[in-house]
Amino acid sequence: MALQQSKVSKQKKRQRKAANRYKGIQTSKCPACGAAKMPHRICAKCGVYAGRQVVTVAAE
Repeated sequence: MALQQSKVSKQKKRQRKAANRYKGIQTSKCPACGAAKMPHRICAKCGVYAGRQVVTVAAE
């Protein structure tokens, strides 16, 4: 059975895990209109997904 060689303090453990913290929602640009959009989602501004028009968006 594996035994730990020495205790890892809370500070050391938290420093190691700090690199994996949540960075927030990463957005990408819509290739059609250039607006910010969520990845793998339909663009809310123009209704394009994967290079084709999926939803018609009413002009405001």
